[in-house]
Amino acid sequence: MTLTARELLDTTTGKLAPDPGTNRLLPLIARGAAERDTLAALALEQRQVIAADLRSFRHLAERSAAEEPASAPFFAMLAEGEEVAAQRLGAFAEACGVDEARASAYEPLPGCQAYPSYVAWLALGGGPADVVLALSANFSAWGGYCATIAEALRRHYGFTDEACGFFDFFAEPAPELDQRAREAVQAGLDTGRIDEDLVHRHGRLLQAYETMFWHTLWELEQR
Repeated sequence: MTLTARELLDTTTGKLAPDPGTNRLLPLIARGAAERDTLAALALEQRQVIAADLRSFRHLAERSAAEEPASAPFFAMLAEGEEVAAQRLGAFAEACGVDEARASAYEPLPGCQAYPSYVAWLALGGGPADVVLALSANFSAWGGYCATIAEALRRHYGFTDEACGFFDFFAEPAPELDQRAREAVQAGLDTGRIDEDLVHRHGRLLQAYETMFWHTLWELEQR
């Protein structure tokens, strides 16, 4: 039986969903037990991730326009989203006590920057429709993490709505992005460009690097 784009997106997301408990830092934040210095590190690492992902998504949009035009709107919207996220991140960083001097002196952690490095690798050579599927599956878990963090920041840390705006943005449903993903995947199916084995490999690695990101920050709590 031939899968529709919606069915393939749903089954891929289900197969690649992380095991409960994989993110060790999330429960600490959820109950207000994470140190503010760890939250500051989260803000500073995200600053690097956003800058890298913005370039990757712009490159994917350009590549897709030439190779698989149906995927280009998806990546263009991701790039637009990273620009919004960058604007909102500042209020979160400030609430964590990060000023420009601290941000400039900060040395990124390798375990946190593996994820955007792999996204950059995909941007250079991944099949656009395959990357749409792999990223969409990963975003499902990320959105859930952000919803939990936004609630915890308000409840336990007294952060304002503005300071939580970065996480609110990613926690919100994105029906237009979902529609663009379906259109990209459907075009990939129609042209036989999707390699489900590669999609699973990309998605598995993305999820592993996502876990590494959170685990690296969790290790700061153990020092």
